[in-house]
Amino acid sequence: MPLQADHRAPSRFAGLPLLAAALAFSGCHRPPSPDVVATVNGKQIVRVDLERYYKASLGDNPQQPSPEQADIGRLTILHEMIEDEILQQRAAKLNLAASDEDVNAKLTEIKAPFTQEEFDNKLKQREMTLDDLKRDLRKQLTKTKLLNKEIESRINITDAEIAGYFAAHKAEFNLIEPQYRLAQIVVTAGPAQANGNPQDSRPVSDADARKKIESLRTRLDNGEDFGAVAMNSDDPNTAQNGGDMGFVQESALRRDPPVYDAIGKLKPGAITDILPIVDGASHRIMGYAIYKLISREPAGQRELNDPRVQQTIRQGLRDGHAQLLKNAYFEKLHDEAKVHNYLADQILKLGAQ
Repeated sequence: MPLQADHRAPSRFAGLPLLAAALAFSGCHRPPSPDVVATVNGKQIVRVDLERYYKASLGDNPQQPSPEQADIGRLTILHEMIEDEILQQRAAKLNLAASDEDVNAKLTEIKAPFTQEEFDNKLKQREMTLDDLKRDLRKQLTKTKLLNKEIESRINITDAEIAGYFAAHKAEFNLIEPQYRLAQIVVTAGPAQANGNPQDSRPVSDADARKKIESLRTRLDNGEDFGAVAMNSDDPNTAQNGGDMGFVQESALRRDPPVYDAIGKLKPGAITDILPIVDGASHRIMGYAIYKLISREPAGQRELNDPRVQQTIRQGLRDGHAQLLKNAYFEKLHDEAKVHNYLADQILKLGAQ
């Protein structure tokens, strides 16, 4: 398996019994049409889009969910779609919507590892059109622009906060064994995953996986930035961070001798050759990876004056502040929005019969 280095979904269903009682007295609002599953400030969310994301969430799992599980899944996805629509409307109000140039640049980046025929096949496997993909990209880029302006730009981590954190967590910076900071590009073989993420373009065969990883390696050899190429990785946990895995302990690396030997020969900034990802139990090749050694850290205590310690603390504090502010921001926008979930009405109505 590849080396291993969160989405907010607070429950809004704790009050369903009270809501059911209220609906029994007031009656359910009827949707504008049967195709509408929710509205956000009058903007309709339609069933066909919900079903596309729902099917994508199932992936290649051969076991079909029960009707109850399916409805729970749809409600969860619809909740996310409602939250996203609220953010999109806020971004439009602030004139922060992604431009056509932004979308086309991102599309070009995604298409880079593939021929046009391969790319078209990927869309077909995911039951997506090019317009669907562009729309999803526009939403993703718009959300990023909004959060950068409304949240990220307002966070300022002071030196005093960093010093305070270090004083309280000094033991965390005493390394008991060498550590390696790594980045990775992973390509795994397996059925296509139509999960709504256009960058998760998993090949359908070992030959496809090998072809993709070789294409990505060629881009690296031609001088492209590792982080940019890593956006095409099949590992969703690291692709969005330029492949950055953080620090990996030497003992963890030694569990995969070929990977440890390859990384052990590198100087910081260098990359490995293409390495197979082998399942430990079946010894079957599950995909391929390329690793980059960012830095190698010897064992021992790190002090506050170490720039790397300061950067690690600063980033951790920043991430924590950002998550807190995002949660509060989402709640505030949701409270200000006029939302009606017709799918929830329908489920409650049928459940009361």
